Amino acid sequence: MALDTDGTVSDEALLAAYGRGDAQAAMALSARMTPRALGYAMRMLGGDRAEAEDVAQEAMLRLWKQAPQWRAGEARVTTWLYRVVANLCTDRLRKRRHVDIDSVAEPEDGRAPVSHRLMAEDRARALIAALAELPERQRQAVILRHIEGLANPEIAEILEISVEAVESLTARGKRALVQKLAPRRKELGYGE
Repeated sequence: MALDTDGTVSDEALLAAYGRGDAQAAMALSARMTPRALGYAMRMLGGDRAEAEDVAQEAMLRLWKQAPQWRAGEARVTTWLYRVVANLCTDRLRKRRHVDIDSVAEPEDGRAPVSHRLMAEDRARALIAALAELPERQRQAVILRHIEGLANPEIAEILEISVEAVESLTARGKRALVQKLAPRRKELGYGE
């Protein structure tokens, strides 16, 4: 095949001809494809010409290796070449950004630090133990009001007592809890 200077022969036909051993077809395809691969690589790599030349050369070598197995009609040569260039550039960009893993901060997982979670668990256990020591009606009123968040009229209905009785039970229950937990304030992380 004569050197295709006017571009009348398709890229696929030139690659197939090279796959059959036609060196002129390879020269024509190289003249057509290398500038495209180089330009694309330069844009991908931020204008680094030396790296772009390496990428273009590697992409063309891969194309030549692919030539004997090329199956016409499955993909266009330009599409295949651009994909290879993109992958090679991506690999190089990743290597540029390579950072020592030990110098990267741990990602935030949205949870409190372990020490805070452990402290919260200790506080919860202390509260449960102190609640267990309250008289049953005070315990019920305090849990319904301050843990479950119910309003006094709802609690009165549940316990079948007056709203005033609920207020009295919760007030006495809170005072008793404060007395029971006071000796552990510092241990539980509450300031003096």
